Amino acid sequence: MELLIQIVLLIVGFALLIKGADIFVDGASNVAYNLKIPTIIVGLTIVAFGTSAPEAAVSITSAFAGTNAISLGNVVGSNIFNILAVIGISALIGTLTVDKVLIKRDFPFLVISTIGLLIIAVMFGEISRLCGIIFLIVIIAYVYRLVQEAKKDKEAMSEEIEVKLSIPKAIVYIIIGIVGIIIGSDLVVDGASFIASAFGLSDVLIGLTIVAIGTSLPELVTSITALKKGDNGIVIGNVLGSNIFNILFILGISSAIMPLPIAPRMVTDIFIMTIITIIGAAFAYSQNEVDKKEGAVLVALFVLYMTFVILRN
Repeated sequence: MELLIQIVLLIVGFALLIKGADIFVDGASNVAYNLKIPTIIVGLTIVAFGTSAPEAAVSITSAFAGTNAISLGNVVGSNIFNILAVIGISALIGTLTVDKVLIKRDFPFLVISTIGLLIIAVMFGEISRLCGIIFLIVIIAYVYRLVQEAKKDKEAMSEEIEVKLSIPKAIVYIIIGIVGIIIGSDLVVDGASFIASAFGLSDVLIGLTIVAIGTSLPELVTSITALKKGDNGIVIGNVLGSNIFNILFILGISSAIMPLPIAPRMVTDIFIMTIITIIGAAFAYSQNEVDKKEGAVLVALFVLYMTFVILRN
């Protein structure tokens, strides 16, 4: 009976995370719109943070709770899910165009960040507080660069922005969203930990599968919604921003709170994540797009990876 209750609470936690992130983005975006901040800057900062808020909340909560395997597994599993499942499924629905700016700037940055994490995992076996602080400095510099580039875009600065919420209402949305994210993350971490112990599953497995997929649902929903609106070029940018944010901000702040030890099996998953990231970049570089055949390959690789992780436990 207690197991059933924990499963229900886990589902409720995911729902609160996803809806909380959605409400937070609406509130924060409208504050920015009221202040005449360009939508491109909002997208590069607020929306990127909002879609990764579930991962951030769960990982930070896990760091405080001492369940470091869930914290790290959540990020690694989410990044793998984003590339293989989000891009893969989206490409099966329709060919994804890749902006040249993403190819020149963001894909190389993601690949370098991922390789950097792999090197740290192999050489040190943990993400220390110092590494975490360095990660945070790098992500701040990256976002600053994005904002500076966006400010140079005169078209973005002059575009008409529809304001749907006044600042007071938007602030209420932000508060409600943050509360939902915090409560949801507590329920997810507690529920996932209980289920892992009940079935004799490792925190690594739970983090890489249930928690990672659950917290990545905002990226999947956002991408499918964009496809329905005909904005297929947004999908790649959404995934890139989320994956960069996951590694540098989430692991950065989590390890700054509490150093994250990296188990040997997790080093294997980080290596796999690195290879998958390079494959995703190669597909994007090939013809500035990801087509249905490449999407099918990515989805197939996701199924293989999930099978490998489950059998390994």
